[in-house]
Amino acid sequence: MAVEVLSTGPGREKTALSRRHAETWFAARAAGRDIPVGRGEPPLRPARPDRPELLDPRDVPRRRPGSPQGRLAILHAVAHIELNAVDLHWDIIARFGHVPMPVGFYDDWVKSADEESKHFNLICDCLEAHDSHYGALPAHAGMWRAAEDTASDLMGRLAVVPMVLEARGLDVTPGMIDIFTRAGDSRAVEAMQVIYAEEVHHVAYGSKWFHFLCGRHDLDPKEVFHDLVRRYFHGPLKPPFNEEKRAEAGLPPDFYWPLADQTPAKG
Repeated sequence: MAVEVLSTGPGREKTALSRRHAETWFAARAAGRDIPVGRGEPPLRPARPDRPELLDPRDVPRRRPGSPQGRLAILHAVAHIELNAVDLHWDIIARFGHVPMPVGFYDDWVKSADEESKHFNLICDCLEAHDSHYGALPAHAGMWRAAEDTASDLMGRLAVVPMVLEARGLDVTPGMIDIFTRAGDSRAVEAMQVIYAEEVHHVAYGSKWFHFLCGRHDLDPKEVFHDLVRRYFHGPLKPPFNEEKRAEAGLPPDFYWPLADQTPAKG
């Protein structure tokens, strides 16, 4: 199921398949018929639609967030992030099936993939309400780099994807909600609020299973987290941090502040 999602290109098709497979998984779990977890051969890079054009992050055009074009660019960027997240959550299932894990590990990532699929569709609906669509603007080509860098390291994947990249979403989403609130775009605000609430759980799943594996191997979670983030994440973490939501997700300040860019922001 995971490899099938990863091998499907168009965004709406990928997310429809993702949601069907999640429904199948949880229906089986509710009926007491656990679906066997096999071994998959996921592609190193998932199938993607022909559009958007993927550019080096430095080449993605910058637009003022207060303008209509800037708000469309934000929605497009969020849709791109959510589609990558769908693939990331199915990839962790397919790529690390050889690591013995409790069935709850699969419950969490199937649920996360299902929610990310919902998020992608919500944001696509917002784009289409403004006569745009996912693929209309260029996007960031580096989104899959964390997956490639951690393709053979489950703890590294958990540290970098949910505990760094998705935690970053908790930091920046309130500001995006404020932008769309001031613009009177209630549909975008509602979509962002759904994403904000559910992303806390995804960060929490990462923290939970990271700590589980540290306990299995008798390792200090904070030290291992710092080591893995320095190894796999390129550059410092960027404050300000949403300390309340990060704590809710199981990320205490002494995990991320030592990795932060301490340069004062220019006022």
